[in-house]
Amino acid sequence: MTHHTLQSTPETVHWGYFDGGLSPALTIDSGDQVTIECVSGNPEWMPPADSGFSVLPDLKLIHEKVKRGSGNHILTGPIYVKDAKVGDVLEVKILDIELRQNWGFNLFRAYMGTIPEDFPYYRMIHVGLDKATNMATTPSGLKVPMAPFFGQLAVAPPKAYGRQNSKEPREFGGNLDCKDLVAGSTIYLPVWNDGALFSTGDGHAAQGHGEVDGTAIETSLKGTFEFHVRKGLGWTMPRGETPAHLITFGLDTDLDDAAQQALKAMIDWIVTLTGIHKDEAYALCSFATDLHITQTVNNNKGVHAMIAKSILRKPK
Repeated sequence: MTHHTLQSTPETVHWGYFDGGLSPALTIDSGDQVTIECVSGNPEWMPPADSGFSVLPDLKLIHEKVKRGSGNHILTGPIYVKDAKVGDVLEVKILDIELRQNWGFNLFRAYMGTIPEDFPYYRMIHVGLDKATNMATTPSGLKVPMAPFFGQLAVAPPKAYGRQNSKEPREFGGNLDCKDLVAGSTIYLPVWNDGALFSTGDGHAAQGHGEVDGTAIETSLKGTFEFHVRKGLGWTMPRGETPAHLITFGLDTDLDDAAQQALKAMIDWIVTLTGIHKDEAYALCSFATDLHITQTVNNNKGVHAMIAKSILRKPK
């Protein structure tokens, strides 16, 4: 195993899109670890100079030198993983996540969020982040516990698809915005290009299920990841795992359809792991699996199903 560091520079980021034709920012072997620096936020979203919040030098440089695509997310990568082939699954262990700055932001605007008819205007707030207390402080002084995670975890879409907006989560991952994927968890991403071409970004200090106004507490994070190529799984949608739970995802413009996708994938996983009949797996999901609304604001809405791994261990 080799440990690499990938910094966020104008040469190592792509802003607002995914593309299977991008050249790798780093090439690694399966089993390697990479510490990845990420930044977040458009120039107009930076805090005032007298706010006491500091803007990272690499973010300023990226604003000056990198051309923005159709989305708002600044993504570090892509990382080419040797031996990853189309049809494989890239297992990405999220070993550690750290804050890179002492502030975050939240904004909504007209035509954005879950109830835009009630908020047909633009509003932005900046939120203080305190590593020592692990608390975020809103402008009114309310305290929110932090649980940092990366909203964007993705391999590249098939090259033939061309450039894709960074807003919509899809079968290659992307803007999943799953608050359960904190340090200690794992994301599994189906591979659509040789090398997988993994990118990440869109740091969140805290978020509720739903991300209802369109953003979380957006911030810049640094994460350490470990990559493994998995052969023969046959998965075509992202899946996840925490120390205690298995996670399956559904992504669709219709929440009902997204829920069905997540549920079908969970039933399939349970049957594979336990050997029980699919009828029993369906019943098990009804009394032991939770369906969470991941987010309702990224055009493709998200639902993720979670079941405790302890339930699936048959007595010996």
